[in-house]
Amino acid sequence: MTYDPILIVCTVAVIACGLIAGVFLTFSDFVMKSLSAAGHTSGIEVMQLINRKVYGSLFMVLLIGMLVISVVVATYAALYMAGSSAAWILAGCALYVIGVFIVTVAFNVPMNQRLDAMNSESAEAVSYWSVYASSWTLWNHVRTIASAGAAACFLIGCLEQL
Repeated sequence: MTYDPILIVCTVAVIACGLIAGVFLTFSDFVMKSLSAAGHTSGIEVMQLINRKVYGSLFMVLLIGMLVISVVVATYAALYMAGSSAAWILAGCALYVIGVFIVTVAFNVPMNQRLDAMNSESAEAVSYWSVYASSWTLWNHVRTIASAGAAACFLIGCLEQL
């Protein structure tokens, strides 16, 4: 049995990206649909609460932690690895950083902040909700696919290192 540190870190990355993908899939598959079905005011209020609570969650630790892991692993793979395992690991890092983290910061978070600043019962919030729900979910689909893809890339990279 091997105890290569890169394999251990990549195994952690597979699990973390898989968990992150699962949370994103949950929102894309049924949470956003349920919030929309609950009515404008109720959906807005619950999404505002979710967005406030996420900052103190284990999910946030995974989301930020995978950014750090991706940067460290990409640097290691670029400097010390060769062949297809390095390419798979670099692809996983790129998918995570671009498709998950940058999409989150550039699209989902600004939409969350705009929604949070609104009174859930205002005409402005009700008008914004339909745009928010569809746009936010679209970008969440991107994050779901990117995090699942990153997990797959890390897994293939690990297997090719064996």
